[in-house]
Amino acid sequence: MIAMMFWYDHDVSGWGWFAMSFGMIAFWVLIITVAVLALRTVSRSSDRPPGPAGSWPEQVLAERFARGEIDEEEYQKRLRALRASGRPGGR
Repeated sequence: MIAMMFWYDHDVSGWGWFAMSFGMIAFWVLIITVAVLALRTVSRSSDRPPGPAGSWPEQVLAERFARGEIDEEEYQKRLRALRASGRPGGR
């Protein structure tokens, strides 16, 4: 009879259930957020193809031209400037 009273006397109240439920939801949200961020980081690093470091500015310029942000004259002018600055005596 004393053992039954011990277990019966220490139950969790309504606020205890609320705190446990909130804690469980917060825990799983944290785990899922960390997993999604880790996957995005891994996939983002593999998006850029390996290549020489000097070609990256030219790729950005070509993408801007392809999107229509700059016209052909501006593209050619900036491309010449990039290639000229890559030479040892370019600047």
